[in-house]
Amino acid sequence: MDFREKILDAESLPAWREALRAEGRTLAATNGCFDILHAGHVNYLQAARNKADALVVGLNSDRSTAELKGPDRPIHTEADRAAVLAALESVNAVFIFDDLRATNFLQIAQPNIYVKGGDYTVDQLPAEERAIIEAQGGRITVLGHLPGKSSTEIARRIMEG
Repeated sequence: MDFREKILDAESLPAWREALRAEGRTLAATNGCFDILHAGHVNYLQAARNKADALVVGLNSDRSTAELKGPDRPIHTEADRAAVLAALESVNAVFIFDDLRATNFLQIAQPNIYVKGGDYTVDQLPAEERAIIEAQGGRITVLGHLPGKSSTEIARRIMEG
C-alpha cells in the first residue's frame, strides 16, 4: 500500500473504521501536531500502536497548530506532516482535523483505546474527549514520554541557530 492511501478524510475514515470492526480488530487513536517528528514521537507512536490492532493518528491542521503552538508554527505543512506520519510502519491511518480539541476526530474514529502522552493525566484531558470515549465503551491510556524530546525545544534551538 502506498503510504498516501493511509491519509483519510471525514468521508473515508468511518468506512475504514467499520472494516476494522467487521474484522474484529481493535483501534487505538492518538492525536497531536507532530510538527518536527523526533525519536520521542516515533517511540510514542509505536507504543500506542502496540495497544491495539491498528493505530489512527489525528493530526492538528496548520491553523489549529498555529493557534496551539504560536505564530511561528507549524514548521512543516499539514500535508507534509501527514505524509511523514503515514509513512511510519506503526501508523495505520492519519486524519487531519481543524479543531483545537480532538473531540470530533474521536467521534468519527470511535477508537477502542484513546492513547495520550505522559504529559497528561486522564483527569487533565478535556471532559468532552473523556465523555466520547466512555460513551463508546472505550478506555484511555496514558503513556510515559522520553525526557528532553520536544518539538518546541527543537524548534527553539533551530531558530536560535
